Parts: sequence; structure tokens; C-alpha cells
Amino acid sequence: MSEIKGIYAASLSILDNNLALNVKKTINHAEYLIEQGCHGVAIFGSTGQAQLISISEKIQLVNKLVESKYREKFILGTGLNSLSETINFIKISMSQKFNKFLIMPPAYYKYGDEEVISYYSRIVEKFPKSKIIIYNFEKLCGYKFSIECVKKLASKFPDQIIGVKDSSYNLFEKLKIKNFSILPGSEAKLLKALEIGCSGIITATCNVTGPLARKVYEDFQNKKKQTVNEKLCNVRITFEQFNLISGLHTFLSQKDSSFINILPTLSLLSEKDKKKLFEDLKKLDFNIDNLKVA
Repeated sequence: MSEIKGIYAASLSILDNNLALNVKKTINHAEYLIEQGCHGVAIFGSTGQAQLISISEKIQLVNKLVESKYREKFILGTGLNSLSETINFIKISMSQKFNKFLIMPPAYYKYGDEEVISYYSRIVEKFPKSKIIIYNFEKLCGYKFSIECVKKLASKFPDQIIGVKDSSYNLFEKLKIKNFSILPGSEAKLLKALEIGCSGIITATCNVTGPLARKVYEDFQNKKKQTVNEKLCNVRITFEQFNLISGLHTFLSQKDSSFINILPTLSLLSEKDKKKLFEDLKKLDFNIDNLKVA
């Protein structure tokens, strides 16, 4: 059985007016996503502005997150380029009984498969009880995992390297590893991914599409006719016209003004883009008040 299965949201981080992490609201939002239908939540992924949030703020959140009744449903992203800071963050998180991590290789520098294997090897050797989901997103870090690299890591560390979030989409259709979770990063890939044996998804837009995605997942598992997959895909495509973080914060700020706060160099949508987003979503009968599936 795969370690990670189902619908996972890459949760947003909520900031205060001074652009400091609002720990309570960020946790409350993550819990809300689970209550709305997500099997779990990845905190401090790229959608959560992980590269822009300080490690001290991340540690503050972890120290409170342990109190959540859903603590076993969380995956923690590291969002750090520094290996030593990544190791420190994992050490603190594991001291609070979190052991599932979403880890992307460092950004900026150019490297290949062997260097990536060395990077993950150092982490696993430090934390043999960790469970790591590889984060494949060339657009953000400049490196794209090959099938061969993932297979080598999974073979070398079968108990620790348990899956991959594939946001570059070069793996999920071809990668086949027993007892290994493969999770594309888009709802538009969900149904096809399930049909070819993938485990689910981890996506940004599940901050708002969780109930729809969960219904697609459950209907597939129960061999029922798909009734909302087209709408789910169209909502995802609508948000993809824009920066996803900007679009999601703009959308959710209708209901909670805290979502207005966003770290530079990110921003909310312009008035022109905001108007187009809302008009396009209205055509799909998708708005802040009807997120649940009827």
C-alpha cells in the first residue's frame, strides 16, 4: 500500500498585517481543508510561500501544530535551500512527532541526478525514521527529476523515500514503483492519474476545490459515474491563467481579509485579472459560498 493516498491540499499560509506568519489562522485554515474533504494537507509547500517564510516562524507553527487533532494528516514542506537548516527543521519537527516531509532540492544552482541523490541521502541518513515525498517542480528549483533518479532513491531508501509530488508532469504517467505514492500537482490530472494507478494529488487549488476533488476520487474508488470532474478541471484551468498563489489569496480574501496579506515579491491579482477570474468562475457556477459539492 502507498503511504500517502487521496486528496491533499498544498495549504496557504496566512499572514498578519506586518507580514508575519499568523500561526493560529494558518493552522485553522489547514484544519478547515481537511474538514471540507481533503484527506490531508501539505504545509509550507510552494503554495504556502515556504521559501519566503523564516525558519523561526515555521518552527513556531510546528510547535502549535502538534496540538491539532488532525496532526497525523499533515505533511510538512521544508522550503529551505540550506541543507543544515533543512536538517534542523526536520529534527525539530520529528521531536514533535511529525515524520512526513515534502522536500524539493535546492534552487538556484545547477546540478544533476547524482548530486540530488547525495542531497537526499544525507537527509535520510540523519533521519532514518522520516518519510519523504520528493517534490518534482523544475519551474521553481531548476531541476527536473528523471525516472531513473527517482527509482534509484526509492531503491536505496525504500522505507524513507515513499513518494513523489509531480508538478513537472514528466513522471506520473511512466513511473512505476511498488508501494510508492505518485501524486501529480493538478486536479486536471487527477482522474487520468487514478486510472493509471497513481495515489491521488497534492495541489494548490485544493484550497478551494477540495470537496470537488474528493468526490472525483471517491466516485472513482467506488466505480461510480463521474459527475463533477469536468467542473473540477475547468476551475483548475481558470486559476491557472494567473499565478496560483495570487489567485487563491485574491479569491479567499472575499471571505477573510487576512488573505490579502502576501509576502513580496508575490502580490494579489490586479483589478483587471481579479475581474476576469471572478467572471470566469461565475460561468462555472463556482464561488466562495458554494464550494461544497451538492
